[in-house]
Amino acid sequence: MLDPMTVRAATSADLPLLQDIERAAGEPFRIFGMPEIADDEPFALDVLERFRKAGHAWVAEDATGRLVAYLIGEPLDGAFHIEQVSVHPDAAHQGVGRTLIAYAAERALEQGLTGLTLTTFSEVPWNAPYYQRLGFRVLPEADLTPGLRRVLAGEAEQGLDRRPRVCMYLPMEQPGRHA
Repeated sequence: MLDPMTVRAATSADLPLLQDIERAAGEPFRIFGMPEIADDEPFALDVLERFRKAGHAWVAEDATGRLVAYLIGEPLDGAFHIEQVSVHPDAAHQGVGRTLIAYAAERALEQGLTGLTLTTFSEVPWNAPYYQRLGFRVLPEADLTPGLRRVLAGEAEQGLDRRPRVCMYLPMEQPGRHA
């Protein structure tokens, strides 16, 4: 784990750096035989700004203040949908992604949301298997919400469905409520 690490809301000035992190984070896909993912352009600045303005864009800084990761998402069908979480390879395997996801979960709970959702590649070791280790479970097709179906359809339009993808869910318990 990076020590100390700071998670904070993204600023407008951070947004070009998020694109750089995304490009760097995509490079391991090239080694994994998925060059089309490595070559995919990061979110445009106006899209990142939309997430930032909504209060749903967070960054992780290392002890020197260098941005090393980010997470963006939005409420979707009662859960917080993680649209993207990217960690610069220089900061990989140090708990940065886990810390950002935990931060997003705390913000989601504050908003009264029931859990976290995301879509990811099922066969990439740092995708679905990683999220399963964090407690996410694969949602069967019958459990997909209308919003998640729209997300998958949008990803298919971008060609992301050429590789097996899954929707995943991490339930969260509201403080003071026990299942």
